[in-house]
Amino acid sequence: MSTADHVHVTKTTNPDTARRASPEQRRTLLGIGLGNALETFDWAAYALFAPFFATQIFNPADPGAALLATFAVFGAGFLIRPFGAIAFGWIADRKGRKFSLIAAILCASAGLLLIGLAPTYENAGLLGAGILLLARLLQGVAHTGEVAAAYTYIAEVAPPARRGLWSSVIYASGLTATLLASLFGTLLTAVLDHQQMTSWGWRIPFLLGAALGLLTLVLRRRMNEPEAFVKQVRDSTGEPRRSVLADVWRHRGAGARVFLLTAANSVFFYAWIVTGPSWAISVAELEPAEALMASCLALGVGVAVLPILGALSDRIGRRRSTYIYGIGVATLAYPLDQLGRGGGAWRFAVAMTIAVVLFAFLGSVFPALLAELFPTGIRASGIALPYALAAVIFAGTAPFLQQWLNQRGSSAVFVAYIAVTALLGAVAMYFSPETRGIELSTTGDPRP
Repeated sequence: MSTADHVHVTKTTNPDTARRASPEQRRTLLGIGLGNALETFDWAAYALFAPFFATQIFNPADPGAALLATFAVFGAGFLIRPFGAIAFGWIADRKGRKFSLIAAILCASAGLLLIGLAPTYENAGLLGAGILLLARLLQGVAHTGEVAAAYTYIAEVAPPARRGLWSSVIYASGLTATLLASLFGTLLTAVLDHQQMTSWGWRIPFLLGAALGLLTLVLRRRMNEPEAFVKQVRDSTGEPRRSVLADVWRHRGAGARVFLLTAANSVFFYAWIVTGPSWAISVAELEPAEALMASCLALGVGVAVLPILGALSDRIGRRRSTYIYGIGVATLAYPLDQLGRGGGAWRFAVAMTIAVVLFAFLGSVFPALLAELFPTGIRASGIALPYALAAVIFAGTAPFLQQWLNQRGSSAVFVAYIAVTALLGAVAMYFSPETRGIELSTTGDPRP
């Protein structure tokens, strides 16, 4: 990796860093957090409710094939991400973080609405599958836009000495959304029988999520652009602008770190946090209500520890937090798998709780860490494109690979895959500068 991508580290001495968040900053955190929660909710709800709607959208004659097809469509949402990364990265870096955040929430809400209204295989044949695919593509674009803008926005408005704490809002809101999806599943499976769940109950969370998108849109319309972005636009007025791809290539070393860190983040996150309950139902043979309740317990712990570990990273640094995550996951991947499949909801609950806490070491600092690798003018695009490419390769395939390998009795191969990808984060940080506390608004524009 080129040393040209090492940002100049300037520790902040700004007295504002010790202040509490102002009312405007709190509204900003709410707007970012709620929007990110909605983005995560649509992905989590899809994964959690897939066992219920798979045979509604696809041919019910072969339930196993229908579930695999459902997860294949889930993965298709990742294929569009590189294209969305180029578009939304350009929008966020040229037109503004706020504009990108609003566009992202509109796409996400439209995708949720389409899934909630998709016709069944019995009524419309493959039309429902086509609508499901379109919805996933919209959500893939939306997620890329959210990452491009939200990561940069939260990092740029946060006090430098508290950036780790503030960035924990991203995954804390995401885990809260996943928790809500699990609670919806627990509630719905408690009050509806299996036939009701598969015929119409699974539609409820998608339709409700689409409605919540309107509230998020109102909040985001009231947000202001970060000072770092405004200053960068003002200072670069009249200067020739290179293309987005040229700028990303110029900072390819930092982009490579984003790619490796996203790989380390994605596989473990989707295997345990997003599809963990579905895995417990189909592989560990837990009752749906038991699996979802165990998931709720683990996610609640995760929401509580994320801010603590984000604040910890502001003291010990991003590198140490990432090392703890990578080495911890590699060491415990196999024991956690055996514990989770060992029988009984409490064993799965313990395994998933440990997994969530491990993830929080990286998840709490992930947005800040990626943003700190780039100067302001290329920050959104620099994050979005390598993030999207890694998501296609690693995150998009994780649920399918997990299900496919389990069906063939090769679950140990997937466990090894989790361990290896988690270590990629530690490798990336070994070749990265410690960026804790840098002043993003004065970050230099390193040149080859």
